[in-house]
Amino acid sequence: MQPGEVWGNRWSNAVLPMARRYMEVATQKQSLVCLAADRNTMSSLLELINEVGPYIAALKTHVDLVDDWSPEGWKALCDVAKQHNLLIFEDRKFADIGKISKSQMSGIYDIRSWSDIVTAHLISGPDIVDGLQSAWKDVNREGGVLLLAQMSSRGNLLTEEYSEKVVEKGIQSHGVLGFIGNGSRPDELKDLRQRVGEQKMIWTPGVNIAVGDGEMGQRYGSPYDAVIAGSDCIIVGSGIHRNENPSEIAKQYAQLSWQALLDR
Repeated sequence: MQPGEVWGNRWSNAVLPMARRYMEVATQKQSLVCLAADRNTMSSLLELINEVGPYIAALKTHVDLVDDWSPEGWKALCDVAKQHNLLIFEDRKFADIGKISKSQMSGIYDIRSWSDIVTAHLISGPDIVDGLQSAWKDVNREGGVLLLAQMSSRGNLLTEEYSEKVVEKGIQSHGVLGFIGNGSRPDELKDLRQRVGEQKMIWTPGVNIAVGDGEMGQRYGSPYDAVIAGSDCIIVGSGIHRNENPSEIAKQYAQLSWQALLDR
């Protein structure tokens, strides 16, 4: 099955190379799952990637949460991720002006050299996207920025007006891969998809096979419902890495997400 057959308008309208790259990977692996690999040691991260790698399309990292991080160890981890055909998504949530954000993409972690996707707030204005894209260009790489349009945590300050502004400016920016939406509320997600249109992607945290409230104000919705409502990638963390059998539950998430895409 070819990506264009499955993704339809999302494939034909995509303008950013990274969008098509993701759709290709997701189609090859029959999975719309991004693993939020929230573990704090290199060994536990590598173990997890090797367990669930066949069933996920992307790996979401927080590089600064790894206690025993080293350049050599991180390179080895990225190599393993590539062996599993995973896009690497650094959930950095950049929020500064373009010039500073560009500098933050280098530095000790050198995010520009290994990330395929990063997240950003648009609070500082659209120049942040140009800064991030410029950092990738400096090392001859392609990348995509996901802007936070919604959040799934209780009490967050991303108002509907702010969300609308983020979408309005984001859909005009070539460097934007898409938007982070709220997977725990399918109705809000459906509205977001209508505003976003078909050119940009929507990736959603806040999904879990076990729906309801989680820890620290997190809320969860059904991964199937999120994809039906317009999500192109479901971001799953504890639902996979805290399970007694991560590979089996990751396989279930993959099957659910893929079936939802076919049904959509």
